[in-house]
Amino acid sequence: MKPLQGQRVIDLTQNVAGPYCTQVLADLGAEVIKIERPGTGDDTRHWAPNIGTAMSPTYATFNRGKSSIAIDLDRPQGQLLLRELLRDNDVLVHSLKPGSAEQRGLGYDDVTRMCSGVVYCAISAYGNVGPLSALPGYDPLIQAYAGIMSVNGHEGLPPARVGVSMVDIGTGLWSALAIVAAIAQRNQTGQGCRVDTSLLETGIAWMTNPIANYSASGKLPRRMGSATAMLMPYEVFDCADGQVFIGCGNDRLFNKLLAAIELGELANDERYATNARRVENRELVHDRIEARTRELQVADVMQRLQSRGVPVSPVHNLSQVTGDAQVQALDISRDINVPGSHAGALCAIGSPMRFDGKREFASHVSARVGEDTRAVLQASGLSEEQIAQLATDHVIQID
Repeated sequence: MKPLQGQRVIDLTQNVAGPYCTQVLADLGAEVIKIERPGTGDDTRHWAPNIGTAMSPTYATFNRGKSSIAIDLDRPQGQLLLRELLRDNDVLVHSLKPGSAEQRGLGYDDVTRMCSGVVYCAISAYGNVGPLSALPGYDPLIQAYAGIMSVNGHEGLPPARVGVSMVDIGTGLWSALAIVAAIAQRNQTGQGCRVDTSLLETGIAWMTNPIANYSASGKLPRRMGSATAMLMPYEVFDCADGQVFIGCGNDRLFNKLLAAIELGELANDERYATNARRVENRELVHDRIEARTRELQVADVMQRLQSRGVPVSPVHNLSQVTGDAQVQALDISRDINVPGSHAGALCAIGSPMRFDGKREFASHVSARVGEDTRAVLQASGLSEEQIAQLATDHVIQID
């Protein structure tokens, strides 16, 4: 059995954070029923590039393993239908703005009056309390608000966004972790609970170390590109045919680095003697090491440093990442076929965890809005006549 086999999740999320949360739950074996707007569905279906009818790589990769049913939750009939679908041991996940669920009769109190065992997870932008709680938000907004952009980029240049949706993905992971903990608690007590997560809380959590350093020193961190203020060398260096990241976390590793690239004479220079002195003389240390690495091929630097146990990595592009032998050995990616796609197989990344050496991976992709509406409603006890009437009333969409 998969860890969450038998668990049902009602998914009212869209974009990235919520869908990543429920995709992780699907990978772990949960039955995830995604509720979408009739017609348009999840906004990410229409993000570039388009790979088929109402399908983008973003939608496809964050919605594996889910059923899609289309219900108009702006209609009282749609709200009633969703409440009727809920069972006592379900998980309900939504990313509606604070207050929106309550307006639709889908708030925590509304749901738990009917189903006291529901684990109810609400994902918001700024949290469900405070002066900004009603505002919408996206990953880059929170990177700016939480201070992430202030430490990302290069000195003298504008703040930069981290190029991946780290706040969205992080929020999805925290949400999934909290849901699994709540399920474990329910198994002990029989009672569900409310879980609240937000993009801002995730952004602040990512800044744990910079905030601690600032509180201790009173000095605002500066943007340092690939470097860190605490260690040197701990950054990217140019080579003759590419770049490598070298990370020396202590003086012992630094001396091994010097021996590996034949700069042993620097070991006797007091400006290089300790990490503290190297941090003080950062530019000098960087320029001297890089003058040497620029004479060498990436493969040569890798061999020299790895053979001596010095942490080092090439700076890969995505083609190199997906073709890398170590990545392939981890079996974290799968080629999945998206029905109706003109892009061929899509490389999808699985959840980064394994159980007894096995990675759980939900590979089914819902290709159409409302593809599973009829089947889910039939399984919930609605007759064909009731389903047809709901479709006629435009409460649901049947693909």
